[in-house]
Amino acid sequence: MNQSFKCWAVVPAAGVGKRMQADRPKQYLPLAGKTVIEHTLTRLLQSGAFQAVAVAISVEDPYWPELDISKHPNVMTAPGGKERADSVLSALKALEGKATEHDWVLVHDAARPCLTAEDIHLQINTLKDDAVGGILALSSHDTLKHVDGASITATIDRKHVWRALTPQMFKYGMLRDALQQTEGNPAITDEASALEMLGMQPKIVEGRPDNIKITRPEDLALAQFYMEQQA
Repeated sequence: MNQSFKCWAVVPAAGVGKRMQADRPKQYLPLAGKTVIEHTLTRLLQSGAFQAVAVAISVEDPYWPELDISKHPNVMTAPGGKERADSVLSALKALEGKATEHDWVLVHDAARPCLTAEDIHLQINTLKDDAVGGILALSSHDTLKHVDGASITATIDRKHVWRALTPQMFKYGMLRDALQQTEGNPAITDEASALEMLGMQPKIVEGRPDNIKITRPEDLALAQFYMEQQA
């Protein structure tokens, strides 16, 4: 890769994953012989796309220091925050002095262990000349309903609705500034929403449907199935 073109990965991993109803955060649950986060980080590292990976971890996390991958020379640890945006901003600050303002940063969920190198390079090659950046996403094949309580109020035109995935790819300085300007706003649920709030329009890159997020217990079996199919 051109030395003047650099990408960094950021992985917010300070969440507790309440919906998993497990005895530990979902990123530390076992999956195909490793923890979820080990699979995720291994895929990022093995893609060959990144200078380093900055992982935002809760300061009270007892599991992270026990993983060999936490000591990988290309893995950096940053203190996690209360919300996702806080953790991402913390990881970006850990990259200060290493990443330049115009380097690209790809933010990826710790609980998406099925990400492929194919999707990483597709996203980078599609967006590397874009003025804003963008996200991996999936178009919706289901009929979508707008509801109020338990009542349907409208059917949404699914041609205009996409499911946001990760990684989400933006320039280092632009993303840092957007997260600082929108800090504390509960409407910022992903990186793209911070830039959208400032009037920018991130692009969509269609990703693979097997790039699932581990959210509920049954997702672990589905992730293992996808990983076996990818092998």
